Amino acid sequence: MIDRIVDSLQTFATQFRDLLSNFDPITDILDILLVAFIIYCVFMQLRKSQSIQVIKGFILLAVIYIIATVIGLKTTSYIFSNMFGNFILFLFIIFNYEIRQTLENAGKGGFSGRVLFSSNNDNEITDCINAVCRACAKMSDTKTGSLIIFQRESLLGDLLKQSVPIDSVTTYEMLCGIFYPNTPLHDGAIVIKDGRIVAARCIVPLKNDYEINAHVGTRHRAALNVSINFDAVAVVTSEETGMISVAVDGQMRRGLSDAELRELLNSLLLKNDTPKKRFFANFRRGDKKNG
Repeated sequence: MIDRIVDSLQTFATQFRDLLSNFDPITDILDILLVAFIIYCVFMQLRKSQSIQVIKGFILLAVIYIIATVIGLKTTSYIFSNMFGNFILFLFIIFNYEIRQTLENAGKGGFSGRVLFSSNNDNEITDCINAVCRACAKMSDTKTGSLIIFQRESLLGDLLKQSVPIDSVTTYEMLCGIFYPNTPLHDGAIVIKDGRIVAARCIVPLKNDYEINAHVGTRHRAALNVSINFDAVAVVTSEETGMISVAVDGQMRRGLSDAELRELLNSLLLKNDTPKKRFFANFRRGDKKNG
């Protein structure tokens, strides 16, 4: 086995020396920079979704494949070589939503910087936060149940598949109308992205978790679940008590006032606001429920 490792290292050293001997400073550096930029852009796009966990799984499999090849595990190497031979096909199957989303953004934004790097308008988001706080205060008074999900970096494709698409400015009237009892869009959650309502009647898969079930109701379980599985912020108003709650990263703070809700949302959603550590300091002082 040691001989195989030595032979592999010698082969790598020979190939690396041949590569350096044919190195062209201009074209090769340009080629490397272009490939690095493409990889960086793809990584940043995947980072916005849960697909980054899949990438970590692929990296682990690649490490296993390299180790199996070096120490001479023929069956394992054969299986992995066939699998990685269809690597591009696997990528298109697994990341079909992310690829479609990127191409759609490219079609809408041309070659502007918004294709791969989103730029939020803080004024629009501030107006959105104010509308959400006003609507939640009203729904709290009337004990109207609601679940509002703010999309951040992570894409929420799975939540939007069976929803009702909406492209609307977030206003107090719109929110109260959607969650008005017995209306067609009342059940489920709404998703807000970059200050705009993009979908309503979204169904959040509920996790069978006894610890969560024992403390909170359906909407709160859904809020905790979406905050655990996605990089999202969920705001809930309780139909039973009228209590306003915020869930993020599997933690929930309950019994918020209008002013407290506004402060937390500003800390979480505005790029130019005080650093997020202020939010987590406030969060720790509040009522937490761990999911």
